[in-house]
Amino acid sequence: MDTQRSTAVSALLDLSDDGTHAAPPGAECHDTGSLPSVSAQDGSGALWLPGLENVSAQDPGDVWLHDALLGPHSADIVGYLGMARTTGGPVLDLGSGAGRLTVPFARHGFAVAAVDRDRHSLRRLRCWARRIGPRADRLVTTVPADLTGLRLDGRYQLVVLAGAMITAVPPQARPALLREIASHLGAGGALALDYPSHALTGLRERPLRTFAFRVPRFDGVTETVVARQAFDLAGMRERITYHCRCSTRHDVHLRTLTTRKWLIDSERLAHDIRTAGMHIADRRPHRIDSVTEHVLLICRADA
Repeated sequence: MDTQRSTAVSALLDLSDDGTHAAPPGAECHDTGSLPSVSAQDGSGALWLPGLENVSAQDPGDVWLHDALLGPHSADIVGYLGMARTTGGPVLDLGSGAGRLTVPFARHGFAVAAVDRDRHSLRRLRCWARRIGPRADRLVTTVPADLTGLRLDGRYQLVVLAGAMITAVPPQARPALLREIASHLGAGGALALDYPSHALTGLRERPLRTFAFRVPRFDGVTETVVARQAFDLAGMRERITYHCRCSTRHDVHLRTLTTRKWLIDSERLAHDIRTAGMHIADRRPHRIDSVTEHVLLICRADA
């Protein structure tokens, strides 16, 4: 087993620059070709998707793709656990989904509040915590709420906006969310958030990008996904459409899922963080390609 591949991607291919032309979705799903293996470039074992980290499950039938993209994409969990050990708890996991981070936090002894607007995901999170054991279950609180207009109680030592969740928050709602977070950070606490940062000049040259990847399965099922990013620079929006092919020896299932996100202007985000009463204590970029880098920010409340 290749231990270097700890993410949801066993094969990732950028098709944008190889002359590949748009094909009908059905054609893409039926034949994504032979995808080459791609290893991490930084030796960390983390292979980041270029802005594809975050897709919200829209209904129970879409959960499988949500899990495929985020479930095994675990390289960041160790980093967030390390932060929690530094700051202490309790932890606030905003946009928790089905508990990709929440349950490991609880399993390692941290009290954690999981906030998500999708009640189905929160129910799955609770079931997972119960399977881990009563101690983990007791440490988890689930809160069904939208990040827009969020109102918090208590104080937290670590607040996490992982999986590019900040891109799901409209720019006009972001300052209020950051102010709410800042007002509930305990002494020595931190906000950790990550997002894809794109060079806008590069996006103007490449407003459409296509990626294909294979989801690791060990049950005789083959899953391949062709993901198309379409960038709207005037509206600072991004649309990602996933054309998915799930096949067994006897059946082929095709599914299409679309999610929309906001593009992040790094300077505007930094301004919003400052005006909320926090400062960026650490910025950790990870280069994806010539256009995109993945950025992790560690923010702390001003003294």
